[in-house]
Amino acid sequence: MQEDKKYNGYTNYATWRVNLEILGDMEWEEKTCAYALQELVEEIVFEDSDINTLQSGYANAFLSEVNYYEIADAINEEFDENNPESGLVDALIMLASND
Repeated sequence: MQEDKKYNGYTNYATWRVNLEILGDMEWEEKTCAYALQELVEEIVFEDSDINTLQSGYANAFLSEVNYYEIADAINEEFDENNPESGLVDALIMLASND
């Protein structure tokens, strides 16, 4: 039987902690994606550090557990709530790309 590892409503502790401590106070001017969040977090965590240290190895192991898709979905959902016109723009872009 697989144990449920959710933490405070997130996939796991690493996802919750990165969202809370690294991304939590940021203001988003546009929607984002998981890849962009991962790049941003890694840039912040490894800024001014040697990538080949024991500490960096542990940080990489921790960050590999983060569900960036879940965080991106939460950010984008909050963005849509705060910017109702963004949903209309998304719909128009989708319609234009289908033509």
